[in-house]
Amino acid sequence: MKILDILLRYVVAFLAILLLWEAGALALGPYLLPEPVDVLHAWWQAMAGPDMPGHIRSSAVRVFSAMLLAFVTAFPLGILLGCRKRIDRYLSPMVFLTYPLPKIVLLPVFLTLFGLGDMPKILLIALTCGYQILVVTRDGIRRLDARYFEAFRTLGGTPAQLVRHVLVPAALPSAMTALKVSSGTAVAVLFMAESFATQKGLGFLIMDAWGRGDQLEMFCGILSMSLLGLAVYESCHIAEKIFCRWKKLEIRR
Repeated sequence: MKILDILLRYVVAFLAILLLWEAGALALGPYLLPEPVDVLHAWWQAMAGPDMPGHIRSSAVRVFSAMLLAFVTAFPLGILLGCRKRIDRYLSPMVFLTYPLPKIVLLPVFLTLFGLGDMPKILLIALTCGYQILVVTRDGIRRLDARYFEAFRTLGGTPAQLVRHVLVPAALPSAMTALKVSSGTAVAVLFMAESFATQKGLGFLIMDAWGRGDQLEMFCGILSMSLLGLAVYESCHIAEKIFCRWKKLEIRR
């Protein structure tokens, strides 16, 4: 029943977007904003061919690989900075000095260092998302009450048990939330990264269609990019439910 309720809400939201889209198309004209029926029909036809699924597959591999890399790197590092004050004292200034830097400006550097393949795009997205996860994880650990550590030491817990039973459960919910929030940023960086020096991916498809004045193909790419963003967000949401089950139990209590 809950799944049906969620699906119903998505259907209602999708219909509302279609209505707003139709109103905009009528106001601006088909050249500036094609009607949703035409775009959906063109997208369905494109999905039957080899090109659109190939672009979606390339973009999906890049963004999912990047977010996985960001999490497995930034989450342990955030725990380390949060619980080791000496290390935090030296590394945190470097983190917070470089955090405001828009990572997308490093794209030419990454292309120069790692070539024109998938590697620079994945690393750039991972760097962007990783900073958010790192900062949130570190702050979550630092906000822990010192009495938790004292009680755990009194019970004879080892450092490995401290990490497994205290630090990871304390930091994981915030880190998963940061991962969900960064999913939108990841797709935005993906679009920018695929707009240069590549011939595969939805970013390339959108900009190439825009350059040729093909509005229908451009909006098909935008629709595919939006669906990919939704898939990334929902995947993070499902991962949060799987790995943070105790939070659900706490809410029920």
